[in-house]
Amino acid sequence: MIFIENTSTSPYFNLACEEYCLTNLDFDEDIVMLWRDDNTIVVGKYQNTIEEINHEFVAENKVNVVRRVTGGGAVYHDLGNLNFTFILNVDRTDMIDMKKYALPVVEALKEIGVTAELSGRNDITIDGKKISGTAQRLHKSKLLYHGTLLFDSDMGVLSKALKVSIDKIESKGIKSVRSRVANIKEYLNKNYDVLEFKRLILHHLFKEQPYKEYKLTDEDLKAIRLLEKERYSKWEWIYGKSPSCNLKNSKRFSGGKIEVLLNISNGIIEGCKIYGDFLGVSNIEDVESVIIGNRYDKEDIEKSLKDINISEHFGNITKDEVVSCFFK
Repeated sequence: MIFIENTSTSPYFNLACEEYCLTNLDFDEDIVMLWRDDNTIVVGKYQNTIEEINHEFVAENKVNVVRRVTGGGAVYHDLGNLNFTFILNVDRTDMIDMKKYALPVVEALKEIGVTAELSGRNDITIDGKKISGTAQRLHKSKLLYHGTLLFDSDMGVLSKALKVSIDKIESKGIKSVRSRVANIKEYLNKNYDVLEFKRLILHHLFKEQPYKEYKLTDEDLKAIRLLEKERYSKWEWIYGKSPSCNLKNSKRFSGGKIEVLLNISNGIIEGCKIYGDFLGVSNIEDVESVIIGNRYDKEDIEKSLKDINISEHFGNITKDEVVSCFFK
């Protein structure tokens, strides 16, 4: 495994760095990065940003807002939060197992005295409280798998900056987002700070294999900053534009939420936009494009999806569940 040091705390640079390493660094070995963002909401690729953030609070408190290239829900980062990124070589997409990739993190936590466990579709929890959420992205034969580790984050800001939908809170059986999350530091016997915590996690990951480090070159950094400028810091990427629609429907399943916006004219679907916090690894635009041009008819929509790998695009949501989202 190869470690890449990234000491930046800019969310725009950091997410650009992740994508660059995924698409441009071709090593036979897997890559790991540990990094932090300062005061940031990171929304999932397929989410409607405006609906996920408390806009007034975010503006008043100068909270950064950025969109990542993976699915899943919105999360809050600050300097008390440690993020991990694995870029893994995978042979078959049907063998992708998120729990398998989360195990090294769970084992690292155990080594420093924290008993954590995998929970639900993409969480790591302690005593039933979430301390990590994960997501993934497939690019050719490489998988980007990343997540948060709430170590000593400001829970007051976290709960105010995120605007969590009622249906998600109810699906978790909780009263608020604040009652669902916890900081790892609360469960430690020793008074580590977040940088010491980072060192301990890194030590565990390389405990049984040679330590290798790749230093980003000037050429790498130039390309990352260009990607940061042209995508991650742009309003169009972060907020996007909701298309005109005359039908809107949303449903939540155990595998996540799907929201469908359709523009239908004379019974033909002329526009399609799909939002959600589902955990696919492939572009949802592939799905949107095959829907457009079909009659607004269940049988036609089912036929249009026949060549779509539903699990790659929607994670654990089934084809029948996806199709049901197109109808009230």
